[in-house]
Amino acid sequence: MILYNEIINRQVNISIIGLGYVGLPLSLSFAKKANVIGFDIDTKKIDNYNAGIGLSDYIELDELEDITISFSSDENRLKDAKFHIIAVPTPIYEDNSPNLEYVIEASTILGRNLKKGSIVVYESTVYPGVTENICIPILEGASKLKCGVDFKVGYSPERINPGDPVNKLESIVKIVSAIDEDALDIISSVYELIVKSGVYRAESIKIAEAAKVIENTQRDINIAFINEISIILNHLEIDTRSVLNAMDTKWNALGFKPGLVGGHCIGVDSYFLIHIAQSLGIKPETIIVGRKTNDLMAKYICKNTVSKLLESRKSIRNTNLAIFGFSFKENCPDIRNTKVIDLINELKNYGINIKVVDPIVNSKEVFNQYGINITDISEIQDMDAIIFAVSHEEFYKYSLDSIKFMYSKDVQPLLIDIKGLFDRTNAISLGYNYWSL
Repeated sequence: MILYNEIINRQVNISIIGLGYVGLPLSLSFAKKANVIGFDIDTKKIDNYNAGIGLSDYIELDELEDITISFSSDENRLKDAKFHIIAVPTPIYEDNSPNLEYVIEASTILGRNLKKGSIVVYESTVYPGVTENICIPILEGASKLKCGVDFKVGYSPERINPGDPVNKLESIVKIVSAIDEDALDIISSVYELIVKSGVYRAESIKIAEAAKVIENTQRDINIAFINEISIILNHLEIDTRSVLNAMDTKWNALGFKPGLVGGHCIGVDSYFLIHIAQSLGIKPETIIVGRKTNDLMAKYICKNTVSKLLESRKSIRNTNLAIFGFSFKENCPDIRNTKVIDLINELKNYGINIKVVDPIVNSKEVFNQYGINITDISEIQDMDAIIFAVSHEEFYKYSLDSIKFMYSKDVQPLLIDIKGLFDRTNAISLGYNYWSL
């Protein structure tokens, strides 16, 4: 536990490699207890953080004076640390196979700067076996050091839930694992500095890796089931949310709701499991079908939107439609793998004019990544239809009466309420042509 004592006495630095939605809050939390080096190859991001820009979502500004952190894009700074946490994204390619480029690059950079006696912890989501079979050999090759002799490695999957004001980093139990008990003791103690809910010591790195991808895949499958149920109930002309409300009265109700399933976790991790299963000659039918169901929801919503539009007109080309919400989930600015873009592209195939409203996302990021302009709410008028795709808290302030002024006066207002923000009965009584999952 010498390394742990050096950390808490601020004699040794912690480095966080990758300063995104996981790495940034992690680095700021640790900086309250230890000296931290926040590293990222994105120089613009580093410049912003050093200027205090982009930190207020994770820490109170008056707390900045009490933390010890330096942000850098100079990999040589990693030599100044002996406890390293890699928290880079692990997306998928267009063919849905795992993209490990970032974690491989991070391992290579760190390996070039790794000192004897160091511990490296991976937080990036991976399929079982990646840490030991891919990452450790890269560290060894780049550093010319031997894992287990010159340095130790652990795995502690990130469990951050963006946009969740309750379940934050400090309040979520942290799964920790390592190549041996000595490393596990140190890793556990270091994370206990910031995690109030404690740590769970997994028996192996592979167990910890599997736990992360499976807990997200479980959610993916459960939402797929509810999405499929919603399709069935829509054909039966039964309100899905009324059914779910009735179900929720039972003590063991799971509480899942229908909707678009994207993002960098639930919409991705299932493919990690599919990949490793297929490499073993196993076809994971349930996981594959669940992912396919969720991926087809944008097409299904588009089909119903078009059908509703055709109830009151012969042609829908050049009709005006507004979509409220672009991020992959509510109350979160993250636009990675958002399925709203799939819905937009489906609707554009019918020649529909689309405007997108989202007060939470970064409009420049949206345009640079997707070519979509974010429209101010004041410009939403003369609409033929409005789709509420994401249930941002900001949208709950709009009433059925207030949004009616956003429609053209010449048509029956079509409201596609994907997330069920509004009451169906009230909407219909106010003259809306209403549809919801």
